[in-house]
Amino acid sequence: MQSRFAALGLFLLLVSWQLAVQVFSPPRYLLPSPLAVVQALVGQSGFLAHHTLVTLSEILAGLIAGSIFGAAVAFLVVAFPRAGRLAWPIILILQTFPVFVLAPILVLWLGFGMASKVMMTTLVIFFPVASAFADGLRRTEPAILEAAALTRATPWQILVRLRTPIALPALVSGLRVAVPLAPLGAVIGEWVGASAGLGFVMVQANARMQTDTVFAAMTILALTSVALRLGFDRLVKGHPHWAIETEPQTQLSS
Repeated sequence: MQSRFAALGLFLLLVSWQLAVQVFSPPRYLLPSPLAVVQALVGQSGFLAHHTLVTLSEILAGLIAGSIFGAAVAFLVVAFPRAGRLAWPIILILQTFPVFVLAPILVLWLGFGMASKVMMTTLVIFFPVASAFADGLRRTEPAILEAAALTRATPWQILVRLRTPIALPALVSGLRVAVPLAPLGAVIGEWVGASAGLGFVMVQANARMQTDTVFAAMTILALTSVALRLGFDRLVKGHPHWAIETEPQTQLSS
């Protein structure tokens, strides 16, 4: 039902957009029609496909790196509370920096190639994943921890075998927020400095007032974000093992 409403809303938006262009006739460089955008997508399909693959490779690499890095940092911060109390404020301060501020520095350090874009995507993914997973690890029910304390389990075993499985839904929630944002990091890096990618296409087309090409690249990015979110939801759907095992004490004491 929601997908039908979304499709209907998108259809009405496109129709309204096309009608507005026909009625008001704005210059094409200000607002191209949906048909002009479709023509750009079809007419430049090979060109756009090449740059889409570049951006997609940056997105996937940054998505994997950011997810692993974020989950690992969250785990270590909770596993070593003293070090976490020192590191977490620094992480929060870095999180307050706009990505536009970090992008030029990363390009300066890592160059105009793929590395700076992957790092940018990694940072965009890292913060929501680390925050959500660390919060989930810290919010284990006290009653469960009290029950675990009655076993012979060490604090490390409790963290690994009990608190981590319970915190997996929080990790999934962080990933669901972060995954659609992955294209943002790659494109911002390409805006700052690149020789390929959809962000590079947008900058070059905007400089030439080829707004239809800009909208075509934006359309591909939007579809990529939606596809990533739907793909992630499909990946985790049907996997109910996000809760604690039914016999935690037996596993902890083994």
